[in-house]
Amino acid sequence: MDFMRIAEERIRKAYKDGEFDHLPGYGKPLPKDITSGVPDELKMAYHIMKNAGFSPEEANLKKELMTIDDLIKQSENELEKEELKKKLNEKMLTYNQLLSKKRIKTNAAVFKNYQQKIEKKLFD
Repeated sequence: MDFMRIAEERIRKAYKDGEFDHLPGYGKPLPKDITSGVPDELKMAYHIMKNAGFSPEEANLKKELMTIDDLIKQSENELEKEELKKKLNEKMLTYNQLLSKKRIKTNAAVFKNYQQKIEKKLFD
C-alpha cells in the first residue's frame, strides 16, 4: 500500500472540494523565510533555534557578551576593564530587553554574581 499516493490523492480531493479555502492566510503570500541567506547545512539549526524561541540577533548578542567577558578576564589595564564592563552592561541590558519582549524572565544579575563568586574561589 502506497501511503504517499493515498495522502496525495486525499489532499488533491480536499483542495478540489474547497476544504482549504477557509484556512487563515488563504490567498496571502507566505511569510519571509528567515533562513534565506543561511547556508543549507545551517538551515536546520536555525529552524530549531527559531522553534525554540531564539533569534539570530539574540545569539549574536550572547556571543558578544561572552567575548567581552573573556576580554575583561584577560585585561590587565584597569581603565580598559572599566570600559569593557560598561560595554558588557549595555549589551546585557539589550539582551535582557530582547528576552523580556518574549516574556522570558531572566535572572542574569544573580547568575553573573554567582558566576563571579565561583571564579574568584577557583582562580584566586
